[in-house]
Amino acid sequence: MLTLQAIRNNTQEIIDRLAKRGHDRSGDIQEVLRLDEQKRASQTSLEQKLAASNNIAKEIGDLFKAGKKEKADARKEESVALKEQIKGLETELAELEEQLKQKMYEIPNAPSEQVKYGKTPEENETVFEWGTEPVIPADAKPHWDLTTQYKLVDFELGNKITGAGFPVYTGKGARLQRALINFFLDEALKAGYYEVQPPIFVNEASGYGTGQLPDKEGQMYHSTIDNLYAIPTAEVPITNIYRDVILREDELPIKNVGYTPCFRREAGSYGSHVRGLNRLHQFDKVEIVQISKPENSYEALEGMLEHVKGLMQKLGLKFRILRLCGGDMGFASALTYDFEAWSGAQQKWLEVSSTSNFETFQANRLKCRYKTKDGKNELVHTLNGSALALPRIVACLLENNQDETGIKMPECLHPYLGFDRI
Repeated sequence: MLTLQAIRNNTQEIIDRLAKRGHDRSGDIQEVLRLDEQKRASQTSLEQKLAASNNIAKEIGDLFKAGKKEKADARKEESVALKEQIKGLETELAELEEQLKQKMYEIPNAPSEQVKYGKTPEENETVFEWGTEPVIPADAKPHWDLTTQYKLVDFELGNKITGAGFPVYTGKGARLQRALINFFLDEALKAGYYEVQPPIFVNEASGYGTGQLPDKEGQMYHSTIDNLYAIPTAEVPITNIYRDVILREDELPIKNVGYTPCFRREAGSYGSHVRGLNRLHQFDKVEIVQISKPENSYEALEGMLEHVKGLMQKLGLKFRILRLCGGDMGFASALTYDFEAWSGAQQKWLEVSSTSNFETFQANRLKCRYKTKDGKNELVHTLNGSALALPRIVACLLENNQDETGIKMPECLHPYLGFDRI
C-alpha cells in the first residue's frame, strides 16, 4: 500500500498519479488524511492521559507516605476515572487504526511518471516489436485442433477429472511442458537468479502482503477450512519470503526464480477468446522476482524486460511489448509491461508475460526493508515478471510452427525434448 508519509507530504501528486487509472481517488485520499489526523490526535490525547496517570500514581504514593490519606483517596478516585478515559481512548485508537488500515488497503498503487492516463487496453502503448509473421499452411489449424490431432492435450479428460480449464497434458505435450519449464529455469539461472520452489498455498497474511487481498479474493481458490489460498502466481509466496525482514544493503539486489502451477478462477470468462489454452484455471509458470534498492529498481525492470525478450527471441516467436496505461494496470503495480506473442492460426496477439515494478507498495505491506549504511531502515522496491507462462507460449509454438506433416520445435528446446518435431 501507499505510505502515509507520501500521502501526507505529496497529497496532490498522489491524487494526480492515481487519476491516471481513470478514476478520481481524491475522496479516498482525503479520507485517509482525516483518519490519520484523528488517529494522531487520539494518540496524543492517550499519551497525555497516560503521563497524567503515572504522575497521579506517584503523587498518591507520596501522599500515603506523608500520612495524607484523605487527599490520597481523593486522588485515587481521580485515577480510577482517568484509567476509564485511557481505556476508552485505547479502544478509540485501535478502531481508528483499523479503519485507516482498511481504507489504505482499498487504494491502488500510484502509477509512475512513465504511465499514461487511460481506461482500456486499447490505450496501451506498443514500445517494442520483434520478429516476422510465421509462414503457415493456408488451412492452418488452431492449437486446440492440433493438440487433439497429435494427442498433446486432452481438454475433455481434464473436464471429466476436475472441470473446464484443467487440461491433461499427454505424450509429447507433457514433455513439451517439462522442457519449457526446465528451459526457462535454466535461462534464469544463467542470468543470475536463485531458484526456489515455494508452497502453492499461502495464508491470508501473504495475500495481503503482495496485494492479492483484499483486491482479488474472488479470483483465487480459497480453502475456507484452513483459510489458505491457492496461488495465482509464484510472485506471492516468493515475495513473501521477505515479509517482516530487514535486509542488509549488501544483500541487494535479490534475484529469485521459481516454477509453480498457478490457479485462477477467472470468474466470468466465457467465449472463443478463452478457448483451448488461451485461458485456464490451472497452468504452469516460471516467475522471476527481484528485491531492489529504490534508486536501482527501474534499471532492474529494464534488465527483466531484456531477459524476457531473450526468451521470446530464442523461441522464435513474433512478439511485441506494451506499456500499460493506468486503467489497465494491476492494483499493486506502479509500471507494467506486457509481452504479447503472435498467434498465427488465430491471427491475434496473446499475452504471455507481465513484468512490473511495484516500487514500495508491496514492501510497505510486507514490512520489507533494508538497513542503509548510516543505520536507517528504508523500504525496498519489489519487481516481478512471467518468464514465462506456458499455456499461450505452447499455443503459439504449435500454431506458428505447423506444416503439412507436423510441428517443428524451436532449436533451443531440442536438448530438453529429446525430439525436434511432433
